[in-house]
Amino acid sequence: MLYNNLMTINAKIREMIHQFPTGPGLYFMKDASGTVLYIGKAANLRSRAASYFQPSADIESTRGPKIVEMLKKVAEVDYLETETDVDALLQEARLIKDIRPPYNSDLTDDKSFPYLEITTRDDYPGVYITRQPKANSKLFGPFAGVSDLRSTLVVMQKIFKFRTCGLDIKEADDKRRFFRPCILYSIKQCTAPCAAYISKPDYRKSIADLIKFLNSKRTTVLRDLHKQMEEAAKATDYETAAMYRDRIRLIENLDKRGSVEENVQPEVFYTDPTDALVKLQKLLNSGNQIRIIEGFDIAHIGGSETVGSLVRFIDGKPFKAGYRRYKIKTVTGIDDYACLKEVLLRRFYHASVGEELWPDLVLIDGGLGQLHAAEDAFKELKVTPPRLVSLAKKEEIIFVSGKDEPLKLPSNNTAKKLLQYVRDESHRFAQHYHHILRRKKLLNE
Repeated sequence: MLYNNLMTINAKIREMIHQFPTGPGLYFMKDASGTVLYIGKAANLRSRAASYFQPSADIESTRGPKIVEMLKKVAEVDYLETETDVDALLQEARLIKDIRPPYNSDLTDDKSFPYLEITTRDDYPGVYITRQPKANSKLFGPFAGVSDLRSTLVVMQKIFKFRTCGLDIKEADDKRRFFRPCILYSIKQCTAPCAAYISKPDYRKSIADLIKFLNSKRTTVLRDLHKQMEEAAKATDYETAAMYRDRIRLIENLDKRGSVEENVQPEVFYTDPTDALVKLQKLLNSGNQIRIIEGFDIAHIGGSETVGSLVRFIDGKPFKAGYRRYKIKTVTGIDDYACLKEVLLRRFYHASVGEELWPDLVLIDGGLGQLHAAEDAFKELKVTPPRLVSLAKKEEIIFVSGKDEPLKLPSNNTAKKLLQYVRDESHRFAQHYHHILRRKKLLNE
């Protein structure tokens, strides 16, 4: 009987998958309650998703017993089409980190994709491949792979002759005239600003050309490389022709990247929170050390498909296993205050009866109205809340429960930066999954 039911479900799923597009994207295995069990990427969505449910497929030998176990729970397969394979790769990594499906074993850590960083604030900007970019740098990426990016950096350095060293080079440093440049100057891959062999305006002009090149279609450079490759091939210099062919491939691979704004990697911009937590404790006059912070936000599209988010930070670092989403059940229309109250009631009911631990600080994304809604939730639970604050986006001021005047802190205050990090992460966590998948309604309860 169980076998027959499984065969019937699989037949329905195969019919469902038959309607999938044949382009790149992500597929989602879901159980009967709509919970996402597994996320995968595919160059051909229809073909890849269907391969799990072919009657002749030997899933255990090709994909392992864990996937066999999962397929017994699958009641529906959904998809999200993307423009390119790279988009699928980047979105898969982000969604797995956010949703944490139980049958995904890869991409669940905080390993990030690399960026190409140009330190434009420096007198003589350097160009680097990094997973931990500095503040106020010009960033390109994230890139899907680091190996080709390293090779591409070498090709671009031959063209634009920028520096890749870690030296702190100042225009006003007269001692540069006595500095001996490295071998990159001798092989014409750097103009040696370290030795004052190029003026600041001329060097920055080459950096501006590099940025323009990275932002453009790169057709002029590619056209020249194609011409040089063809000339080498006509002269039967096949080794040189192959070199130009490889350079063309590497430069074309610069398009295999996401965008800083759309493919957010919040763990990349993490800063040391030790000082922030100490300052936060003093700022809030807390007798106890602040270690666990929970941030909350509400997201919706015109009042529909509303979802609340909970992010948890421990010792100033995101604790992804503690992240939660709540599909709003009791509120209709647009009422962020009521939605926030519902989420807090659901989250802290278990803590109020001793079934879960309390955080040291609750941070609400919003202003005074959201803070009052949070206070009402704790009054309804008839418990004394932990330290309760809200952070308004527009003016970046901090409202503290029980205090009449909000706190206005300088932008470089580390306590404020930590609260902004928690607030922004709660907002991103709510918006990202909601925005990308809202048309598919892939919402966890």
